[in-house]
Amino acid sequence: MIRDKSQDKPAKLPKGVIALAPPSFRRERALIKRGVWPVAGCDEAGRGPLAGPVVAAAVVLDPKRIPKGIDDSKRLTPERREELFEQICSTASFAVAFASPARIDRDNILRASLWALTRAVHALPEMPKHVFVDGRDRLDTNCDCDAVIGGDGLVMSIAAASIIAKVSRDRLMCKLAQDCPGYGFEQHKGYSVPEHLEALDRLGPSVHHRRFFAPVIAARAKHQGLTIDDSVLAAAQLGETIEVSVALG
Repeated sequence: MIRDKSQDKPAKLPKGVIALAPPSFRRERALIKRGVWPVAGCDEAGRGPLAGPVVAAAVVLDPKRIPKGIDDSKRLTPERREELFEQICSTASFAVAFASPARIDRDNILRASLWALTRAVHALPEMPKHVFVDGRDRLDTNCDCDAVIGGDGLVMSIAAASIIAKVSRDRLMCKLAQDCPGYGFEQHKGYSVPEHLEALDRLGPSVHHRRFFAPVIAARAKHQGLTIDDSVLAAAQLGETIEVSVALG
């Protein structure tokens, strides 16, 4: 039998596709060797959508029980995210914090996100000695903090937090879809896809929409018969109460 030696070669990626290395536990392990523990990673989900909260998560992985396959949540299928979510919850310490649309409207999306991330870190069962956070901005915490650009694809603990934040927010948006049917929150999770923009234009904003995001302002102006400037002023005068919930693991 003649063997096709071409089958022994690794499969080639399509032209133009770059293989991305998975995140590693290298930075956390270096701190552990220096006696720094606990070490947390934190990340958020939902900065871009037109509706729903920003959800932040902080995770302290157990070095002896790290689930296999942890990666940036954006690289995973929904099914794989769900599987890893359950595995991380059963092996790690974690906390989740929510910044409501009202807080986003009041503080702006960046400040609301940083607030939620800080809340998640402080809600951990044990305050970490060091925190890695995805992005450019360090957190106002009582421990050392490193901001890592692209951290959800580099640092294992941040990647784990990205999974917890993403799945937690997706599940919440499915519940909000039951409260406000017709917008399709269960499908697009509040992002500005054409189906969401069409529903927003047709139905007007819901109580879960972020009032100062441009498509929401335009929809509110249309449905209330206001100019864009009047719509912004009306939103600013609503003075909604800010509600926050935190879940511990």
